[in-house]
Amino acid sequence: MDFELDAEQASVMEAVDVLLQRHAGPARAIELQASGGYDYELEDALAEAGFLDLGRAMGLLEGALLVERVAYRAGTVALAARVLVGAQFGDVAVGPGPVAVTSLDHTGPVRFGSEARTLWVDGGEEAYRVEVPQGAAEPVRSNFGFPMGRLPAEVLRAGQSMGAGSGAALREAWRLGLAAETVGAMDAALMQTVEYLKARRQFGRTIGSFQAVQHRLAECAIEVEASRWLVREAAGVADRREAVCVAAAFALAAAGRVFAETHQLSGAIGFTREHDLHVWSMRLHALRQELGGVQGHREAIVHERWRSGS
Repeated sequence: MDFELDAEQASVMEAVDVLLQRHAGPARAIELQASGGYDYELEDALAEAGFLDLGRAMGLLEGALLVERVAYRAGTVALAARVLVGAQFGDVAVGPGPVAVTSLDHTGPVRFGSEARTLWVDGGEEAYRVEVPQGAAEPVRSNFGFPMGRLPAEVLRAGQSMGAGSGAALREAWRLGLAAETVGAMDAALMQTVEYLKARRQFGRTIGSFQAVQHRLAECAIEVEASRWLVREAAGVADRREAVCVAAAFALAAAGRVFAETHQLSGAIGFTREHDLHVWSMRLHALRQELGGVQGHREAIVHERWRSGS
């Protein structure tokens, strides 16, 4: 596997970074969190630059790279659902945004559900596409950093079927998006913690100079990098269904450790709103709950391995 981005991928990511520096960041995320809002400005900027079609135009790998980068910059947009599901289902996936993803039996709040105009529903064997009526969702306040909403059962069941086998395709894109977002959020949470430990002093030295602290940071960095390359490998191979399950299971398990370590290493300030760590760490909690959580992803690995007979 080639671990370097090619020239075109690198150029696209550089352009994304320029856009995100103008339209995203922790301050913007905190502002939106206070109102429970959605970043339509960022979504419009991504659309105008053509990035919302990146998954369909270039492929799932490039789509996953985009999702990871926007998560790193704390963008409050439903990017994974649009870009990666769009890559799976083509033109039919393109509809009014924002886009949310849920399952037919889900009764709790849905990430981006309060703002969703298009909803993808996992019905098991089949996936369903729903155009959500204006005002159908009940907004739900949360500390996750995402606008959340509860959708009535009649909306979930009002969708157009994408045909036999489409449920598996939807779950594949959903898992890949969760894993890519998790990598971006973990990476940013770790970098935020490193910067704090390089500045905070105790016993006449920066906290980051203590070997015990460095060991813990190194172990988190290994978890993040391993997650990153599992996600990119899964997005880049042709027969990816099991690889996506493995990437999601590993990344979401790593997220639990990174959450705990970054907050502990940041000390008391890491548990306050005045510090930016919560912008990414609380999102990790939301991501860890979808599709059955870590256990659900691990069960999916077993299912795919038995299905393939390996």
